[in-house]
Amino acid sequence: MTREMCYRCFWPKPLCWCGSIRPMETATRFEFLMHPKEFKRVKAGTGRLTHLCLSNSEIRVGVGFDEDAAVQALIRDPLYAAVLLYPGPGARNLSQGEPPVDDLDGRRLLVLLLDATWPLARKMLRLSPSLQRLPRAMLTPSTPSRFVIKQQPHKECLSTLEATHELLVALERAGLDRYPNPEQLLDLFARMQDIQIRCAADPDRKGYRRRPYSDPAERVPFQGRSGARRAKHPIAPERTAPPEPGKD
Repeated sequence: MTREMCYRCFWPKPLCWCGSIRPMETATRFEFLMHPKEFKRVKAGTGRLTHLCLSNSEIRVGVGFDEDAAVQALIRDPLYAAVLLYPGPGARNLSQGEPPVDDLDGRRLLVLLLDATWPLARKMLRLSPSLQRLPRAMLTPSTPSRFVIKQQPHKECLSTLEATHELLVALERAGLDRYPNPEQLLDLFARMQDIQIRCAADPDRKGYRRRPYSDPAERVPFQGRSGARRAKHPIAPERTAPPEPGKD
């Protein structure tokens, strides 16, 4: 029998998150550009939960965004200063106090995040020249990813939820925004994973794992072809491995 779903958080209604989420008001506008495959993986993805925690945010689903009228209108809107959160040469490190743009000049900050796996995010960026032209920002994570139910390709890669948390911390530190409830995102992340871990430990459930999830800090990096493929990430300036852009 199909379980009744909440079509806001996309979890079964008995596990619905909506009642425990208090949307936060931020001066910064967030646009989560979500790959269709990420959109379908609603339980393990963190982009939707992050969106629900931020009043001033939207999810746009697609692969290339040059033909997305809403995204293009926001990028061109003179009321906003648009920045793509994606590492690489020339990206400004907000965790190190660098400003996202030289001068907001009365504009509001608009942050666009690619919500997808690293390979899919690269494809999304390649198919969106308008995103390639945007100023870029990056982060240096304060801790390795807390993702237990997934292994990140590199210790400095974060989920979309964790990346947004780090971004808001950096913006508040720089006096560019307020982060009214910094515990909410990480608490929601922990609770979401706790449910997944308990379900995976139940032999009567689909997806039962004979071996429990390992501690993320103790995981061995991917090796061989898989390791080489997963290691193809943007390289941040003066670093040997990439900080995150906000990836699950």
